[in-house]
Amino acid sequence: MSQFVDECQLNVRGGDGGAGCVSFRREGPVVNGGPNGGDGGKGGDVWLVADHNVASLLAFRDHPHRRAESGVHGKGKDLHGRRGASLEIAVPEGTVVKDLYTGEVLAELLRHGDRWLAAAGGRGGRGNARFLSNARRAPSFAEQGEHGEERWLKLELQLMADVALVGFPNAGKSTLISVISAAKPKIADYPFTTLEPNLGVVRVDDRTEFVVADIPGLIEGASEGRGLGHRFLRHVERARVLCLLLDLASMEGTSPQEQERVLLHELGDYRPDLLERPRLVVGTKGDVVSHEQLAELGFTGHVISAATGQGVRELVGMMASAVHEARSAVPESEGVVVLRPEPVGAVVERLGDGEFRLVGRDVERVVALNDITTADALAYIDRRLDRLGVPRLLARAGAQEGDVVWIGDFSFEYQPDR
Repeated sequence: MSQFVDECQLNVRGGDGGAGCVSFRREGPVVNGGPNGGDGGKGGDVWLVADHNVASLLAFRDHPHRRAESGVHGKGKDLHGRRGASLEIAVPEGTVVKDLYTGEVLAELLRHGDRWLAAAGGRGGRGNARFLSNARRAPSFAEQGEHGEERWLKLELQLMADVALVGFPNAGKSTLISVISAAKPKIADYPFTTLEPNLGVVRVDDRTEFVVADIPGLIEGASEGRGLGHRFLRHVERARVLCLLLDLASMEGTSPQEQERVLLHELGDYRPDLLERPRLVVGTKGDVVSHEQLAELGFTGHVISAATGQGVRELVGMMASAVHEARSAVPESEGVVVLRPEPVGAVVERLGDGEFRLVGRDVERVVALNDITTADALAYIDRRLDRLGVPRLLARAGAQEGDVVWIGDFSFEYQPDR
């Protein structure tokens, strides 16, 4: 099936976690009582959510950066910081999410309600009250807040139209779509000027927009392969609403009733369920047909002229209402959550002679969350790295005394266990 593909780039960033607090109780004459520093709040997550009320990616063209709220820092008296609010970004159904740089497909949000975690918020830092132990009675350090995830994404929209314009060749479909949307199809006064579907986004207001497809003209026998046959008809399959455009000034003298009969016959022969779709029947080129001629034709439906604008505004309103009803009639799915397991532990990478880098969520968090400017915090980091088996990993990788080891932006000289 030929599909409309729109693309955009999107930068998402989860909120930063709030920092933990270093605080001590003041009990009468005792200046420093027990620790009572509260934890920082977690940063908000960024979610992409498929929404059938969103028809395009236009909203990201001028505003490609989206960031969730950061967590609030902890305070004394065991007061924990508030969590940052998560951000939900509505995208059209049929959105494929890829990594901008690798092209890896990360998620496919195909149905209304499908959701995917695009960027996790940073973990809040623990206050010094959380580090109280029998060996550490007055911890003078707390964890910093973790930075939220940040990444560049490429969104590709694979979506068929909400409204399909169906009619004989030269019935005025391309002219109409050029008037009601920003699409600029080829327009001429001879048949078959459209050889591929043209799609345009019609925006009624800030909350209502829908996609209209200008389907190349059908001819009698198209369902049996005449003309371009199935190549044209297959573009109608996923449209929510059909809009039949009947040429009131047909050069072949084909009456509107005969045009409608042929169009419905071809649609029904191709796929009978197409006749059950909501449809609008509209007469085109009303500017060149008099009232007397309309009476002679016996056509009593809605009449438009894309050239003069006659009846176009009313038709857009009719389309919007039909699309809204069609969207509401589709049962909502439960949604799909794509889970991405986080890498754990640590991996050693050799950077060059005498330099190594430790990579892994756990080991990077040890350094990122802790205050490396205090002796107590450095001692705590050393114990945590030892528990993660870092000295053993470095020894296996061939690290020698004095080699530089990097963890994020933090570095230290390797000292083997004696």
